[in-house]
Amino acid sequence: MSRHDADPRDLATVVREPTQATDHPHWSDVRSGIVVYDATSLPGAADPVARRAVMAEVGRALMDGPGVVVFAGAYPDHALVDAVSAVYTEIIREEKGAGGASGDHFGVPGVNDRLWDSLEKLALRDADLFVRYFGNDVIALASEAWLGPGYQVTSQVNLVRPGGRAQVPHRDYHLGFLPVASLEAYPQHVHRLSPLLTLQGAVAHCDMPLESGPTVFVPHSQKYVAGYFARDDEAFARVVADHAVQVPLRKGDVVFFNPAVIHGAGDNDSRDIERMANLIQVSSAFGRSTEVVDRTRVVEAVYPALASALAAGVPRALVDNALAAAAEGYAFPTNLDRDPPIDGLAPPAQAALVRTGLEEGHPLDVISTTLAAHAARRKT
Repeated sequence: MSRHDADPRDLATVVREPTQATDHPHWSDVRSGIVVYDATSLPGAADPVARRAVMAEVGRALMDGPGVVVFAGAYPDHALVDAVSAVYTEIIREEKGAGGASGDHFGVPGVNDRLWDSLEKLALRDADLFVRYFGNDVIALASEAWLGPGYQVTSQVNLVRPGGRAQVPHRDYHLGFLPVASLEAYPQHVHRLSPLLTLQGAVAHCDMPLESGPTVFVPHSQKYVAGYFARDDEAFARVVADHAVQVPLRKGDVVFFNPAVIHGAGDNDSRDIERMANLIQVSSAFGRSTEVVDRTRVVEAVYPALASALAAGVPRALVDNALAAAAEGYAFPTNLDRDPPIDGLAPPAQAALVRTGLEEGHPLDVISTTLAAHAARRKT
């Protein structure tokens, strides 16, 4: 695919499709084209037949429907949500007191508060709260509906204060995190595959009326295959603005969406609402290799041979091919506290660091030091 395949008129045609309530028989409401379920009325694990029917419906809504679903009242115990909020607020205060850079993917770093790896931090701070909070059945239902079993959950808290500005509308992980210039390297079927590997969601930790800036969505936009090229384009931005919707959320509501849905946090125009959401990212069990390879050890073993090959006039493309087999070419997963995306959407991958070392003629001991520091930043 190329950016020439992307036409804002095609996106406009796709997102004009209405949401059909009849396609979602378990719905309790449809708001601005977004399907809403009453979480308190959904079948639990004790009724597997009914539960599978709901999961199939949710999966269709995420793939072929609006791409966004809200589970109203997913956390009916507001005291639990408040207790978790208090823990997160305390950790945010501690981290700010300790200093350090805080990156953000689609917003201005440092303007609001972002707590990376909030899942692990809650587990270490209060294990009982963790079990009660992440034992939520709606998270399991939606995750299995989109990804099947064996999924992995991560989370990050986003706290947007009054006056906080909106994010740039975007698609999410994986291809949504790549520079637009890099997208042409991925074939069309990968553009289709990327959103099937991840489920995005958010737990509302406070009431979120429209003035507080709940997430802006463009329903049905996940169906536009060339949509990853739509970022940073004024014509596409106009289409997004024309078709973007917001729905208010209550404390304890959970929203899940296909990561290919164009979306972004809204403007917080409220006087006194500190909009806190715990962003849930659930990853497929697939997409991982069968074997564990110590990439650092492999790179250190072959780096002198890579450098010698370049010096001997071996074409750079062939050396890059060997580097791709040796080094980790993807920036994630990483520890976003120590390895934040301050200068872009992602920190540098191991392969990028090695490529720089080859270009600049660094000796092996310098590369070894660089790789050790890189590995340390990625640990929790």
